[in-house]
Amino acid sequence: MGGFKTSNKDKEAHKDEVAHVPPQISDLHCFTETGGIITSTMNDLPGYRITKVLGTVYGITVRSRNIAAGFTMVMKSMAGGELRWFTSMLYNCRNDSVSRLVDEARSRGGNAVIAMRFDSGDLGGFAQTAAYGTAVVVEKIEDGTVTATQLHV
Repeated sequence: MGGFKTSNKDKEAHKDEVAHVPPQISDLHCFTETGGIITSTMNDLPGYRITKVLGTVYGITVRSRNIAAGFTMVMKSMAGGELRWFTSMLYNCRNDSVSRLVDEARSRGGNAVIAMRFDSGDLGGFAQTAAYGTAVVVEKIEDGTVTATQLHV
């Protein structure tokens, strides 16, 4: 299968570069189980052919924070540093949004979401996260050669 190649020298130079996940939030996942639905921020999927576009799908989650956590966050913000409780809430909010996006794509008959994006905001003490993208039906290209569309001349 064609694709982008990384030399062994490059792999060796970057093998220890991993994202730092603080132990306090190590149980959080930057990955949301999608049940086989492909999600991508790209506008295409190298190795796949889009056979049907099903339209825009989205998932929205709004979370409230409790008064005690809000007070603690205000005190912590005066001292500086990460607001771990809020970080945890936003991870959960994001993951719920992706799950809802995937559920909507599946309900329309899609097996992938392309051009996926996130948006977040604060709604007067409530944290809101939206995931949105385009639901599509894709099929795997079996010819063995894959070239990203942005590389076509």
